[in-house]
Amino acid sequence: MFDKILIANRGEIACRVASTARRLGVRTVAVYSDADADSRHVAACNEARHLGGAAARDSYLRGDRVVAAARAAGAQAIHPGYGFLSENESFAQACADAGLVFIGPPPAAIAALGSKSMAKTLMQRAGVPLVPGYHGSRQEAGFLHEQADAIGYPVLIKASAGGGGKGMRVVGSGAEFGAQLDACRREALAAFGSDQVLVEQYLLHPRHIEIQVFADSHGHCVHLFERDCSVQRRHQKVVEEAPAPGLSAERRDAMGRAAVAVARAAGYVGAGTVEFIVAPDGAFYFMEMNTRLQVEHPVTEMITGLDLVEWQLRVAAGEALPLAQTDLAFHGHALEARVYAENPARGFLPSTGRLVHLAWPDAVEFDCGGRRDDANAASTSVPWSPPAPVRIDAAVRAGDTITPHYDPMIAKLVTWGADRAQALARMSAALADLHVVGVANNVDFLARLVANPAFAGGQLDTGLIERERAALFATVPADDAVLAAACARVLADEASAAGPDPWSDPSGWRLNLPSRRVIRLTEAGAAADATPVPHDVAIVYARGATSIELGGVAQPLAIHAALGNRLRIALGERIVTADIVAAGDELHVFADGRHWPLERIDAMAHAGEAAAEDGSLAAPMPGKVIALRSERGARVEKGAALMVIEAMKMEHTIVAPTDGTVDNFLYAVGDQVAEGAALVAFTPH
Repeated sequence: MFDKILIANRGEIACRVASTARRLGVRTVAVYSDADADSRHVAACNEARHLGGAAARDSYLRGDRVVAAARAAGAQAIHPGYGFLSENESFAQACADAGLVFIGPPPAAIAALGSKSMAKTLMQRAGVPLVPGYHGSRQEAGFLHEQADAIGYPVLIKASAGGGGKGMRVVGSGAEFGAQLDACRREALAAFGSDQVLVEQYLLHPRHIEIQVFADSHGHCVHLFERDCSVQRRHQKVVEEAPAPGLSAERRDAMGRAAVAVARAAGYVGAGTVEFIVAPDGAFYFMEMNTRLQVEHPVTEMITGLDLVEWQLRVAAGEALPLAQTDLAFHGHALEARVYAENPARGFLPSTGRLVHLAWPDAVEFDCGGRRDDANAASTSVPWSPPAPVRIDAAVRAGDTITPHYDPMIAKLVTWGADRAQALARMSAALADLHVVGVANNVDFLARLVANPAFAGGQLDTGLIERERAALFATVPADDAVLAAACARVLADEASAAGPDPWSDPSGWRLNLPSRRVIRLTEAGAAADATPVPHDVAIVYARGATSIELGGVAQPLAIHAALGNRLRIALGERIVTADIVAAGDELHVFADGRHWPLERIDAMAHAGEAAAEDGSLAAPMPGKVIALRSERGARVEKGAALMVIEAMKMEHTIVAPTDGTVDNFLYAVGDQVAEGAALVAFTPH
């Protein structure tokens, strides 16, 4: 085993690797950018080395600096995590050239499998079924268009070097092929450094099922069963689970054997994931192999009791796999929900900002549970024991900032149950106790998703979110209890700040007379562009009692207990318990498993504020202008593309809100823009 390794990554995967290494007695070296100097992954390691600027290209993607840091620190090996350099054959070779062990597959295997086109050619020779399509090297736009026409629409254009849902476009007709190809190539070049693509048939209502494989340098290769990753948005996974619901033992065995054949055909060593697309009739086709550990590996760990990071370290150190295929088994069911700083109501746009408040459910970190491998004993002799019911893999803390430089993941929330129903119930309860304030996030969306009848019933395919859009994107308006809880927070905070004399009493105390005040709250509408809904709540103070008036109806209000953010109030004959987090003018109410962000409107504080300038279009997120799609003075129709912004490796097109004239572009290609910045001066017609 190694004495010291360098972790060439950031985020929760760096924390996870550090945790396993610590348990094995291996020292760790973190690397960090300017944006991550105070990050949790740096604190998790024994020492840290600075790489460069905040942008990934100036730090985490600088393989030369990573190798130099490893050598300077005296590390023997580099763990690449996932993303960044984890699937870069040049970096793997550079490690070898520097006398360092790359904790991953050989460079040749990465090269063969990192290109989707090369991988599909290799799999075709190995007899693994492929989705019909064109996977060759010819890349002329006209030729690719001809291939798409021959395949038949819809087709999927996919970056050959891609992953993570980036550089992918579904094309419904030949008329839109050219524009979609250009966009796909642009995004692929920015994300992966290559604009080569493949074109294949787009299967309707498929499932996305992947197989975890592991191989060592002694010729052994096994699979650790499957994960269902069908529930996706923008071709990126949202919820993963293991085992796949409804998958027969025969199909599981067939897919497992095919995955092992893929790994063997590529001369693979280490952890990898073979991804299959599965048609409604059960036929499965090879999509790609990710030559690294996957974000969703915890669900495999939870049902097998194995620490996959430990396996990675042992295999990279030259040890044989601890178990043979016949020794492997799974127990129960596990789910993973990816908690992101993003706004589902605005097309899942990433969100940035400071995590003002972050409350986790009762959980453990990085606990695989079950069986732990011991190099000095047969693993199969250790009896199975259930893992902790809730696990959190995270690398952020309250007060940390989600920046535009990296993926906006906040945490991975993982639950285990004896069966799928129990795992689902635990996931719902855990999401209800996960409170995030400071950035837009998808926690409420995830709660609606896991409670959705189609998902709960195991009716999974990649179109589930779009098909269930009406239910998944619906919001529950704030009711009397929510508004009363928000007002109670205001009253409790005022009371704690009040002095001992009547003149500092914020209730407006009057001798022998009742006092009445109005607290105005607004809540955002359900739609992204909806007008905020105002709520005027009257608070009436009388001798010995306080009441609240909503919609002309008065109810007694009393605060029974206030402990931190949690309040227990009596509203009429009801007892209401809620967590209310005050952040400036915002009041965030968490109750009954839901989150209501409200804003308190102080008329005096906002007097004189100017309205937004008419005719301008604002940036929906911080990013960089990468293209202008119109010209100054152009007359355009509603929906016409005006400008393209890139942030977090995703493109967002700014379109005309109505028919009108483009008066001016306020930023040029290459300029960085802040969220909310006016981008285009525009005159509606």
